[in-house]
Amino acid sequence: MRSVTYSMNVSLDGCVGVHLYWETTDQDPSLDDSRLEWAAIWKALPKVVFSNTLSAVQGNARLASGCLAEEIERLRAEPGEGDIAIGGATLAAEAAALGLIDEYRARVYPVLVGGGIPFFPQRERRVDLELVETRAFTSTVVYLRYRVAR
Repeated sequence: MRSVTYSMNVSLDGCVGVHLYWETTDQDPSLDDSRLEWAAIWKALPKVVFSNTLSAVQGNARLASGCLAEEIERLRAEPGEGDIAIGGATLAAEAAALGLIDEYRARVYPVLVGGGIPFFPQRERRVDLELVETRAFTSTVVYLRYRVAR
């Protein structure tokens, strides 16, 4: 069964940054080769969009037709490999409250921003995590990967 992961950039004091992606980013002439490569990978990935305001999406995306739990169940049942990645703290908080997240992946930046949206949602229950992987980059960013202990 496919795993559900929540992955974001996060400040040392636990606040997330904003990720913006758009389907035509690969048409930006100022992008270097590595960003063009990432844009091509991102564009090819299937995406499910949860929105109360959008009536249509572009590219390799579709609007969610059910609630979060139903969509994740549907995605887990699909054949194939690869993780189901959740982007966005609000959606991740809902998934976490439902016990749907299998792994947390944080790229921790050495900065204290003093406030914002927390990476880990406030919850009424404890969630034990097992460290799976760490990696320190020369940029001083640290990657942390935790699996939910079940």
